Amino acid sequence: MYERWVRGPIGHGSETRVTRAGCRTVLVMVPTVTAGARLADVLTLVRGDQRIQTVYTVPDDAWPGASDFASACGGLVIPWHQAVNHRFDLVLAASQIGVDRVNGRIMVLPHGAGNLMSRKYFALAGSTAAPHTGLARETLTRQGRLIPAALALTHDNETRVLRRTCPEALPVAVVAGDICYDRMIASVPKYAEYRRALGIDADQKLITVSSTWSTDSVFGQQPELCHRLVQEASAAGSRVALVLHPNVWAAHGRWQVSSWLADCVDDGLLIVPPEEGWRATMVASDYVIGDYGSTTQYAAAIGKRVALATFPRNKIRSGSIADRLASSALRLDLRHPLLPQLGQARKHKRRIAAQVTSRPGQAATILRRMIYQSIELPEPEHQAKLFPVPLPSLVTT
Repeated sequence: MYERWVRGPIGHGSETRVTRAGCRTVLVMVPTVTAGARLADVLTLVRGDQRIQTVYTVPDDAWPGASDFASACGGLVIPWHQAVNHRFDLVLAASQIGVDRVNGRIMVLPHGAGNLMSRKYFALAGSTAAPHTGLARETLTRQGRLIPAALALTHDNETRVLRRTCPEALPVAVVAGDICYDRMIASVPKYAEYRRALGIDADQKLITVSSTWSTDSVFGQQPELCHRLVQEASAAGSRVALVLHPNVWAAHGRWQVSSWLADCVDDGLLIVPPEEGWRATMVASDYVIGDYGSTTQYAAAIGKRVALATFPRNKIRSGSIADRLASSALRLDLRHPLLPQLGQARKHKRRIAAQVTSRPGQAATILRRMIYQSIELPEPEHQAKLFPVPLPSLVTT
């Protein structure tokens, strides 16, 4: 079968096609929407640099929605079979999918709150799987070869874990902090602007339901939660928003998810799309009802009042951020009205933020330094910029 190759800025004959010559080439790996969104944060650090050419690729075994996300970013998308046959100056990855097949200096970043998993086991692992921290030799090496040339850690705790689980990765590991958290903190002054974009009046409370994926999540365990919340919120003059992990949309499809929620939307539920908007919605929220997922942890870390609607404690790794949050967060009692309980929800900002990053406010500076060291170019003279997150949009059904 004929395989199409993109006539772009890489590969044979590219010198006759380009207008800007001599650029360093950076490959952005988009195997999932979650990974692509995290790398979009990192790409803001090379914005405007005339010496860098960025291209995207989507691995053959990517999750649904990844191709649409990569295309929507506006970058040049290189077919997977072409990407694996070219050597890049830098490969940016926030997932292990496909990283052992690409060529170039690979920089690996987390795609959620930290590199250390909240779950004891990989979500896709079988019943006989062994506990996994997320920073392990089997994910960081292939056939004895270390995959990352640069490994971005979010916290000093991860260095200590790495020393035990994969010490050969220590020389390439850098504690860089969490750029997602830093951007959310930088976005806090836009609280009122985000609320206006969502259609929230100044005197209304916004309650956001935050669900990760899998059958243990809020969306998997409590299918009637949104319906109940919307009914209670409507009577109280409040609004309800829903943030679902991109893998929920990927595994079930937009039509199906929207269909399941159609009645709630008719009654006023706001649904945030999987690509972007969840961070702005968290900033705009008064309360967040969640589970063990990263979005719930980020909400707590920026100071939102958080309650848990479900929490599979026997499946959560002891000492993880999710475990720390669960030890003090309000547990909703679903047998009783929900809104009155939210008044007892606490803020956890200082305690959870200290677990999310040990380099608060520094991620842009450190990550940019890592990028330019990897591509062997001097950094721009101006300070690395940290942009607030974009205004949120909503899914229409």
